[in-house]
Amino acid sequence: MTSPERTEHLVLPGVLTAEQATATVRGILAVQREDGAIPWFRGHHLDPWDHIEAAMALDAAGEHAAAERAYAWLARHQNTDGSWYAAYADGDPHDVTDHGRETNFCAYIAVGVWHHYLATGDDAFIDRMWPVVFAAVEFVLALQQPGGQIGWKREADGTPVTDALLTGSSSIHQALRCALAIAEQREEPQPDWELATGALAHAIRRHPERFLDKDRYSMDWYYPVLGGALTGPEAKARIEEGWDRFVVPDLGVRCVVPNPWVTGGESAELALALWVLGESDRALEILQSIQHLRDPESGLYWTGYVFEDRARWPEELTTWTAGSLLLAVAALGGDEATCAVFSGERLPGGLAPECCRSTP
Repeated sequence: MTSPERTEHLVLPGVLTAEQATATVRGILAVQREDGAIPWFRGHHLDPWDHIEAAMALDAAGEHAAAERAYAWLARHQNTDGSWYAAYADGDPHDVTDHGRETNFCAYIAVGVWHHYLATGDDAFIDRMWPVVFAAVEFVLALQQPGGQIGWKREADGTPVTDALLTGSSSIHQALRCALAIAEQREEPQPDWELATGALAHAIRRHPERFLDKDRYSMDWYYPVLGGALTGPEAKARIEEGWDRFVVPDLGVRCVVPNPWVTGGESAELALALWVLGESDRALEILQSIQHLRDPESGLYWTGYVFEDRARWPEELTTWTAGSLLLAVAALGGDEATCAVFSGERLPGGLAPECCRSTP
């Protein structure tokens, strides 16, 4: 059982004490089912991306056995084409509530698996999960478009949706780099994945017209930075450009402009992106600003807050909101596995497409 001693590295002034971190981890564990599944909350559905985010938070807190159960759940429920469905009912993993198969949901397994391996050094785990990661990446790359962007899903009947989402493709960019790191660890090079990663990065950096216009959403603002496609001065300029549109001082980050609604998950992810840029002070301020979302009884966090009405909405305490906050805290606290996965400094970068390579 998690104890304050095990979560001392998750202490952050104005954000979490060791006791509070312990309560948050216990809150996620209380929602996790015996079979390893981590729904949003009991009685709600599970989606693969948020399930993995919560599992990564458990690893960051030293709960490696619980995290491994979460990955074993994914291995058991992977479809034959390498995908997962978009939503599974809590209590019955065979009761699928959304038969769509979203590419960024499926790709994220590579991030979780690499994070767990870095946290544990468990070679047997990475050997078991390699076929799962390989099949998932192949499913995702089958929807890559000629311009490098990734179509966002297959419909329930298998029809590919070729429209691409900037947030989803940015998350996939991070996942492909983690998949390449896993392949390197296993000494099984994947040159096609390297080319795909380079083409995707180029599309994100230079061709916004290849993605659906979701400029009102804060995730489209910061995810190219968080996913590692935008770095350096370009990344800093992007964050500065959107700051006043999305950040509400002392409350957090808007999910969508101009709606008066801040959300914990987006705020924690922005904090991670700021940490990636080396702006730890601003990252800390963002995390401190969302502590009004914390539920002291469960240790979990409310999804969001409508500040014009002074009302929490929706009225739900989600594992993925708590998970994203724990990961941001772990990065600021120097947790090695979390830092490696999100900083990207030691992740393979892929190969730039021919149009972008300098000639000798």
